Amino acid sequence: MSWQAIIAIGSGGFIGAVLRSYLNGLISQRVSHILPFGTLGVNLLGSFIMGCLIAYFMHTTIFSVHMKSFLTTGILGALTTYSTFAMESFLLLQGGNIVLALTNMSLNLFGTIFMAGSGYYLINNVVKF
Repeated sequence: MSWQAIIAIGSGGFIGAVLRSYLNGLISQRVSHILPFGTLGVNLLGSFIMGCLIAYFMHTTIFSVHMKSFLTTGILGALTTYSTFAMESFLLLQGGNIVLALTNMSLNLFGTIFMAGSGYYLINNVVKF
């Protein structure tokens, strides 16, 4: 991996991690704590943006490989939080909250796939190139 790629991914990761912390806290302050909605929110948002970006990259060559890595692997990789989602789901299961754990897992799994596909569809079918 080149030093340019390391800088691109690392600086994007810094931005994504700060955004994740900020958005997670913002959502958690405003929404019930029955489920970890902060994590769900950043995972859904990040998946939607990822779908948009991947579709957009297919239609343009204005972004370098390093800029693509900065945006996807860096920012969105740090913004979305699979390990946090896994731990929160485990803790719900361990606490005997099986219905909530399965709800959380289903919303994260199917919701993020839906949002990634929605972003991809939006860029490919609504935005005209």
